[in-house]
Amino acid sequence: MILDFNYREPETTLKKTSKRIAGLSISRLVLFFSMLAIIIIGLSEVQWVLFLFFPVSILFVLSIKRFNKLKDRQAFLKAILAVNDENLSRKKRELSRFDQGQEFMDKKHPFSNDLDLFGEHSLFQLLNHTVSGEGRYLLAQEMKAYHPVAKSKERYAAIQELSTKKDFLLHFEAFGKAFLREEKAKTGFYEWINTANQWKKFFYIPLVIGPIVGLGVLGATVLGYITPGWFSLWLLIGAFALSWVLRPLMAAGKVMPDEGDLKTFTAWARLLEGVSFKDNTLNTLQKPIYDKEFKASNSLKSLEQQSFMVQNRANMVYLVFNFLFWTDYIVLWRLERWKAKNQSHVHFWQTCFNEWQVLVSLAAFTDQEGTHTPVEWTTGLNLKAESVKHPLLLPDKCIPNNFALCEGEKIVLLTGSNMSGKTTFMRTIGVNLVLAGMGLSPFAKSFSTGTFQLFTSMRNTDSLGESVSSFYAELARIKKLLDQAESDLPVFFLLDEILKGTNTTDRVMGSEALINQLRSTHSKGIISTHDIELADLKIEGVMNYSFHSTIRENEILFDYKIKKGPCPSFNAHKLMELMGIKFN
Repeated sequence: MILDFNYREPETTLKKTSKRIAGLSISRLVLFFSMLAIIIIGLSEVQWVLFLFFPVSILFVLSIKRFNKLKDRQAFLKAILAVNDENLSRKKRELSRFDQGQEFMDKKHPFSNDLDLFGEHSLFQLLNHTVSGEGRYLLAQEMKAYHPVAKSKERYAAIQELSTKKDFLLHFEAFGKAFLREEKAKTGFYEWINTANQWKKFFYIPLVIGPIVGLGVLGATVLGYITPGWFSLWLLIGAFALSWVLRPLMAAGKVMPDEGDLKTFTAWARLLEGVSFKDNTLNTLQKPIYDKEFKASNSLKSLEQQSFMVQNRANMVYLVFNFLFWTDYIVLWRLERWKAKNQSHVHFWQTCFNEWQVLVSLAAFTDQEGTHTPVEWTTGLNLKAESVKHPLLLPDKCIPNNFALCEGEKIVLLTGSNMSGKTTFMRTIGVNLVLAGMGLSPFAKSFSTGTFQLFTSMRNTDSLGESVSSFYAELARIKKLLDQAESDLPVFFLLDEILKGTNTTDRVMGSEALINQLRSTHSKGIISTHDIELADLKIEGVMNYSFHSTIRENEILFDYKIKKGPCPSFNAHKLMELMGIKFN
């Protein structure tokens, strides 16, 4: 599709386009009934009138092409408006309208279930600009994966450059939204691609004879040189001749990709062919679509045309031409030629487009959020963040915090009153580590980290189906953490309300034992607790941090700022009073 209109004023252009579509619909209807009238009059009364069928049918075909082009433009403009509206909702953190990716939630995953990567008001809703099922799945896997530092660095450079291509990002997503509506499984198509060539050498005979003799019979009938009976006989012969190619064309028609898929792929290919990149990763992904000797858009546009012909063979206009000129042979010949030329490319194109959907999602997120902080990847096992924020909170209302866990410091013991921000802070650190791994900029002024595997234990619930209590679920989670901490790569762990499912005495004893066990590994992390007794322990490498609250009359105030040292006071007693519990 050529963008020969002002998409920067989509509302105005959309109104003009809709008016043109309405006018063209009437014209197309008039031409269709004119063709019917020509056939009826020509066959029953004035035969020379049949000559008018061809110019009128050409006008009809041209009107269809123009109509379809305008409908595509209309769909694209609507998609532009939809993308702009969705971006505004994301900016306001109004995410309820977006796909939650709930099927990607996995409570057994090392961290995704605890960090709101999926589900209601999740990072997936904020990141996801993909339009296909496979692109969506690939993005989810990228969010859940462990990424080597080299890949994260390469991805960061690619995302930063791509985020500057604002028109490219907008058009890429809009094309998908406009045309990729109901995806059709392509397994059958890929199987058909690898089938043997259905074109037989003797098919060249009807390929040549059909149009030549058909035109002669039609002309002779119209001019009165032969009776209409001969014309009917030719149609019967055509029906027999076309039966040779009926089966392969029907088989191809059943597996052809959806029209919307092909329009989207063609548009994406043209976009990629029209943009230049400096980044090596982007150039590598662009190369299968476009190089100096090959353009995927040409092949995809050709497939779109072949697919249209194959899938619209029952159209009345096509049937008339087919029985007269045996056009099925032309269609099969062109289809098999296309298959032979592009057999090795097609599946790879779709895989490539899926990767571009992920990159476009991450780059669009970067552009909208204006995040350009590079991650400093260190060889030491450190983590340091300046003015770090949670991406799911409104940026202008989110309270930033500084945090550092340096050499010799193994564990932060985080205490604080209820609702003071402990859990949110831990998720802030975790989700920014996820962003950094994906090659995205953290929500911070500066962010440096060593090479860690992330592990969390924050939402451990009971399961009736598995006969598992919440305490046992937490112990099972901690067992996985200990197993992972003993692996080659160090772990950065986030443990919220440690061992909360048991009594105070056992909880303090168990927590101290776990802290000492984790200290003996190469891992680091944050452990939150309400047990102030743990803060009194003098353990080497264990640092005390806290969040505070202030009570004024019947109001509890929070500043949501992390501070060094244990929490000096807690608010549970006051909260219970405010909820109506009376103390003697």
